[in-house]
Amino acid sequence: MEIEQRVFVIIVASGKGLRFGQRKQYVNLRGKQILEHSVETFNFHPLVNEIILVLDDPSKGQHLKEKYHKVKEIVKGGERRTDSVYEGFKRINCNERDLILIHDGVRPLVSPDLIERVIEKARQKGSVIPVIAIEDTVKRCEGDRVIKTLERNKIFRIQTPQAFTYGILKKAFDKAYSEGYTGSDEAYLVEKLGLEVYTVEGDLKNIKITTPFDLKLAEFYLEN
Repeated sequence: MEIEQRVFVIIVASGKGLRFGQRKQYVNLRGKQILEHSVETFNFHPLVNEIILVLDDPSKGQHLKEKYHKVKEIVKGGERRTDSVYEGFKRINCNERDLILIHDGVRPLVSPDLIERVIEKARQKGSVIPVIAIEDTVKRCEGDRVIKTLERNKIFRIQTPQAFTYGILKKAFDKAYSEGYTGSDEAYLVEKLGLEVYTVEGDLKNIKITTPFDLKLAEFYLEN
């Protein structure tokens, strides 16, 4: 009898918000913190079992743990993104086949549909990321000089949540720390293992709040 794969979610929101001007995860968005929008969506998703929050200050998330029953732990983030995700990862007690989703806490408009599609494909493939096609022409430049025009049909913007089996992600972290490298996302660490990472179509509304303009765009999406 096949054992059902449980789903654990690590929501990372320990950044300093330098480009935004403040720690944006705690900024108000239509009556709730940006971070809370993300937590709420995962908390009420029927396929999600547990949530780990990774924050700059765990005390700032205590109200979320009290309000949302799937939030099991709140941990302090590390110096780099990889370190922060790893801090959350170390708190998870599961088997090799269970799924680990990693989500940017400042992507407040993640949809239940995207979460489900990521989970379902990860159950088939083991490593999955959501991607968005690039519509503009893309060029590689050095300084103010164009070096090469790239094939945009082979280049995508990457979103979260990214999903991996616990076994794959553990091997990825072990290799990264033993060899001393990090990545801007967890898929990069899995790629360094020589394993394939698969994709699902992302969601244009699943934006990452990086600048004040992004916040206005998120407000527009929520109002419409």
